[in-house]
Amino acid sequence: MRDKILEKAGELFLNLGFKSVTMDDIARELGISKKTLYKYFSNKASLVSASTDTIQQSIADKVSLIKSKHYNAIEEEFMIKAIFKEMFKNAKGSPMYQLKKYYPEIYAKLMDKEVCIFEECNSDNLKKGIEQGLYRSEIDMQMTMNFYFTLIFGIFDSDLFVKEMKELVEIEYKVLEYHIRAIATEKGLKELEKQLEIINQNK
Repeated sequence: MRDKILEKAGELFLNLGFKSVTMDDIARELGISKKTLYKYFSNKASLVSASTDTIQQSIADKVSLIKSKHYNAIEEEFMIKAIFKEMFKNAKGSPMYQLKKYYPEIYAKLMDKEVCIFEECNSDNLKKGIEQGLYRSEIDMQMTMNFYFTLIFGIFDSDLFVKEMKELVEIEYKVLEYHIRAIATEKGLKELEKQLEIINQNK
């Protein structure tokens, strides 16, 4: 039952937001009483914390699966981006924005883990891209990772962008394109154009 609660809560939080969804909503969706819900989670904050951990682990598992399939470095980046597009396809707004605003401690804990996952994933991708001749060998890897991280996570913090999740995901694709254009070789740019064409065909 605990896993079912986490699965349903995670789905509702992602689609409707961490603030918007109540314990009543979750109990109703599962067809259980609030008493049963509170048997597993003492309050909403504990459920939010556990569900974000579950979502994050699910993302990490999917990323690991993609990395095991031996795509080229640029193709890999677009495949990983597709995970997030699929995950947030029904979201009304940015769940991260609500999480940061209403559950800052949980958000901070989540971001600490996210930074580690992002750095490991991005570092591996940069090394692979250089080995494959897709990224320039002389790039400063740490600086490149810092730039990309700042751009990606800055989208959710900045007031310059809308908070509609569909548009935020599109902006993330623009950031990915910007990132790759900054570090790609001529061979890499050809692969980037190929991936962008695939994206445009699937819109």
